[in-house]
Amino acid sequence: MIGKLSTFLNKNSGFTRYLKNTSWLMGEKVLRLLIALSVGVWVTRYLGPEQFGILSYAQSFVGIFSALSSLGLNDIIIRELVKSEDRKELILGSSFGLQTLGSSVIMLILIVNIYYNDNEPLTNKIIIILGLLTFVNSFNVIASYFHSQVKSRFYAMAGLVGVFISALLKVYLILGGYSLIYFVYVLAFDVIFLCSGLVWFYMKSGQSLFAWKFSWPMAKNLLKDAWPLILSGIIVSIYMKIDQVMIKEYLGNSEVGQYSAAVRLSEAWYFIPTIICSSLFPAIINAKLKDDTLYMERLQKLYNLMVVLGAVIIVPVLLFSDWMINILYGEAFQRSAGVLNIHILGSVFVFLGVANQKWFISENFQAYNIICLGIGMLANIALNILMIPKMGIMGAAYATLVSQFMASVLAPVLFTKTRNSFYMMLKALFFVQVFKKGKLV
Repeated sequence: MIGKLSTFLNKNSGFTRYLKNTSWLMGEKVLRLLIALSVGVWVTRYLGPEQFGILSYAQSFVGIFSALSSLGLNDIIIRELVKSEDRKELILGSSFGLQTLGSSVIMLILIVNIYYNDNEPLTNKIIIILGLLTFVNSFNVIASYFHSQVKSRFYAMAGLVGVFISALLKVYLILGGYSLIYFVYVLAFDVIFLCSGLVWFYMKSGQSLFAWKFSWPMAKNLLKDAWPLILSGIIVSIYMKIDQVMIKEYLGNSEVGQYSAAVRLSEAWYFIPTIICSSLFPAIINAKLKDDTLYMERLQKLYNLMVVLGAVIIVPVLLFSDWMINILYGEAFQRSAGVLNIHILGSVFVFLGVANQKWFISENFQAYNIICLGIGMLANIALNILMIPKMGIMGAAYATLVSQFMASVLAPVLFTKTRNSFYMMLKALFFVQVFKKGKLV
C-alpha cells in the first residue's frame, strides 16, 4: 500500500504540491486545537462561567453578522484569481472594498443595537471591539490570493507565529490576575497580527497593496456570483450562534458560560471534515467526469468516512465527559458535561453535512443547500424558544442536535433531486456496507 502511494505521488507532482499545501493548513489547525485545549481551556477556567459567558455572548452576537463582512467572497476570489491572475489587483482591490463596506454595515447594526439594548457596559465595549476587527479581517483577501497560488504556507506561518505569541500573552494575563477586557485585547492582537503577517508576506513576495484598484463592474460581478454564498453564510452564522445569544436573553451570562464551554470542546473537531472533504473533492469531481458509478462509490465512501470519524470522536467524549469537564474546567463548569454529551452527538451530522455540501456543489444544487440550511436555522430558533425556558441550557443542546440532523440529513429527502444524498447518508449512519470483511469500504 505504501509503495503504491509513493509511486502515485511521484507520478503526480501536481497532486503532491496540493497535498503539501493542505498539510500546512492541517498543521496550523491542529496546533490551534492543541493550544485551545490547553491555554484556551485555562483561560475559560480562569474567567469562570460569568465572565466567560460575557465573552462568549459578545463573540456570538458579532458572529451572527460576520457573513456581511466576508460576503462569501473567499472562494470566489480564489476561483477568479486562478482564471485571471493578470487581473489580481482589480480582483483583490474590489473584494477588499466590498468587505470593508460590509464591515461598515456590521458596525452600524452593532451601534444601533447597543443604543437600544440593556447589556452591561463591558459587554457592549467588547461587542464594539470585535466589530471593529471585521475591518481588519478584510485583509484576508490576501489569504485567498495565497490559496490560489497554492502557497497556503504563508497563511499558516503567520497564523502559527501569532497563535504562539497569543498563547504566551494569555498565560501572562492569567498569572498576573488581569481582568476580562485584557483577554479581549489579546483576541484583537491575534487578528491584527495574522493580517499584518499576510500583508508582510504579500509584500515580501513582490506584490503591493497600493496596486489594488476598486472597480464597480468587477464588484458587481463578484457579488453576482457570491450572493448564494452570502445568503448561506448569514443562515449558517445565525444557525451556529443564535443559541448562545438566546441563552443570555433567557438565562443570563453564567449559563452562556456553562453552555459555551461545552460547545467549544464539541466544535473543536469541526475542522477535520472541512479539510478532508476539501482534499478529496477533486477526486470526486474527477470521478463524476469519468464514470457515474465510480462517482457514486466515492461519494458513499466519503459519507461512510464521515460517520466513522464522527463515531471515533463521539464515543470517548460520552464515556469521559464528566472527567474531562472536571479536569479541564473545574467544578464551576460541572453542568457543562451534560451539554457536551448532547452537543457532541451532533458531530456526526455536521461531518455528513460538510460532505453533503460538496455533493451539492458537484451537482450545482447550491440553491437546495441554502434551503436545507434555512430549514435547520428555523428549526433551531423555534426549538430554542420552546426548550430553553423549560430545560435551560440542556434544551439549547437538544435544539442544536435536532436542527443539525434536520439540516444535514433529513432536509434533502424533501426534494426529488437531492433525495439520493439522503439515502447515501442514511446508509452511512446505519453502517450499511460501511464495513466489509472488517475493512472500511
